[in-house]
Amino acid sequence: MTLSSAVLAQGTKLWTVDRYDTMERGSADGVAIRNDGRLEAGPAVSQVYDSAKSYAWSLASDAAGNAYVGLGGSSAGSAQVMRVSGDGKATKLFEARELAIQGLAVERDGSVIAATSPDGKVYRIPQAGGTGTAIFDPSTTEEKPKYLWDIAVSKTGDVYVAAGAPAAVYRIPAAGGKAQLLFKTADQHIRCLLMTADGTLWAGSDGSGVVYRIDTKAANAKPFAVYAAPRREITALAADAAGNIYVAGVGGKGTTPLPPLPVTGNVGVSITFVQPASSTAAGANALVPEGSDIYRIDKDGTPGRLVQLKDDVVYALTFRNNALLASTGNRGRIYRIDTNRPGTFTDLAHLDAAQGIAFAPVRDGVMIATANSGKLFRITDAAAKESTYTSEVFDAQSFSQWGRIETRIDGAEKSYELWMRSGNVESPLMGWSEWSRIAADGAVTVPAGRYAQWKAVFHPSAEANPGSGAQATIDSVGVNYLTRNVAPVVDEIVVQPGARMAASTPTPTTTVQVGFPQPAGSPTMNFQQDPNSTPLTAQKDKSGVTARWLAHDDNGDDMMFAVWYRGVGEKNWRLLKDKITDRYYSFDSSLLPDGSYSVKVVASDGPAHTDADAMTGERESPVFVVDTTPPVPGAADGCIGCGRCEEDSHHAGGT
Repeated sequence: MTLSSAVLAQGTKLWTVDRYDTMERGSADGVAIRNDGRLEAGPAVSQVYDSAKSYAWSLASDAAGNAYVGLGGSSAGSAQVMRVSGDGKATKLFEARELAIQGLAVERDGSVIAATSPDGKVYRIPQAGGTGTAIFDPSTTEEKPKYLWDIAVSKTGDVYVAAGAPAAVYRIPAAGGKAQLLFKTADQHIRCLLMTADGTLWAGSDGSGVVYRIDTKAANAKPFAVYAAPRREITALAADAAGNIYVAGVGGKGTTPLPPLPVTGNVGVSITFVQPASSTAAGANALVPEGSDIYRIDKDGTPGRLVQLKDDVVYALTFRNNALLASTGNRGRIYRIDTNRPGTFTDLAHLDAAQGIAFAPVRDGVMIATANSGKLFRITDAAAKESTYTSEVFDAQSFSQWGRIETRIDGAEKSYELWMRSGNVESPLMGWSEWSRIAADGAVTVPAGRYAQWKAVFHPSAEANPGSGAQATIDSVGVNYLTRNVAPVVDEIVVQPGARMAASTPTPTTTVQVGFPQPAGSPTMNFQQDPNSTPLTAQKDKSGVTARWLAHDDNGDDMMFAVWYRGVGEKNWRLLKDKITDRYYSFDSSLLPDGSYSVKVVASDGPAHTDADAMTGERESPVFVVDTTPPVPGAADGCIGCGRCEEDSHHAGGT
């Protein structure tokens, strides 16, 4: 059951955070957010290395726990390979004249294979570093591809290269010698490669979004197009232990989307992100619309969409502890995808960089290379020792008393604690109260104010694996609050003699418009945007008078109105009508003596409060004239003093 965030204006209200879209608006430091609306302790995330460059395009690791980062920039000579030890110490192994290192792999003997782009080569770099040896020069091939996007190394030591413009895959034999064209396609690029344990090479293209399978152990192996995705570009590939292949696709082709995979268990809430579109890999500046899809190709070849991330671009996929991880831009988010429940995933970590570009495994977790800016991060397998989720700042719209907090959790309550603070300005940095811990029974001890914020601090055991179910999850936090009642305000009144609201719509020749002549000065009311300020169509009626008004209540309370009148010079007001819910009232002026009058509208928030707590506000109209006396024929002195000579001929002679 979900706590409701829509409550009546009367009495206590409830601010509730219980869905992904509301949780996502807060800030998470070591806290994972599930898209079915739960907070849980996430993995520890740390920055290992900052290259001081804009882009880290590729990443690999060795058995000793060292990471190899392929860097790039916007000028020639930016391509570098850095070896980063587990403690963050960086050593430059290699530098090339090209713009970027797009592909990296570490061979069994510790040497590093690096592919550069554009107009680059494939280099073998000794473990100790140095100038390296060019083992493949695409300019010497018949196809002469401009881009080298990715590399993969087989168990036998053969190196496979993904190329683009035109799209092709090359094999560099382990024994040395000339590179061989494995296959080429009519696509623009082969963007990514995956070598599985059984010696199968998988390749994803840009242009038609095709996934190819090649049995590298077979003689004269030919590529087989396993799947043409609805997306135009395949950016990443990964495989699980069972032999299923996972595919990330971006960009639109205008084709019918693939239906989601069959659901096993309860399905989660769909995720929607709103953010600018991203460019693809280095050298490709086209915008990527409509986010990304992640597909699964079952071992028998059956494809299906696993997750859709709207407006997020997936750059890398990997498996860790039987969990599929996706690294994305343009908010640098890492997601854990639930492969057993299509559409369900967890917002696992937020990186201090715009794009997460590549994964590499290390002993206690995974490394992630990023772009904008070029950094290296580590995400551990174990949960963070302490992690904090801070809600967005909540605006109660008026001065409020903060009450008890309601929570819904699953797991051990002692593994987390809740805190709260309040203030009267929007920024918590400008004179808010200190954080106050919320008692076990939900009691709150923070000052009354207009704004509030809460945070959850998790204290899981360091050995726990995030997502294992052993830790507490927070499903919902609801904050009760009571706004201080303020009186409603009547912003403006107009009175139109000779007009009456009719039960049926009158014909255009017998109507008059009752409207507000200009926006009138209330700082909390914009008449031009208020639907009640548009002209009101009334029927012409010489004995009728229509009063119309604008009113608002800062608490959002429902209002009712009373209309009073009095003659000019009189002291006492007389009631015309009360308990009015419309914002206009018509009455018969023939019941009043001729003369000058004004009306008063009194607004009450009584429908939302008890009689003791209800408040009122009022406004008096400008003076208007009631004249129901018929014309007097034959008056000798010319004018009878009715004041309406310009409108009617009330006397003989027409003076």
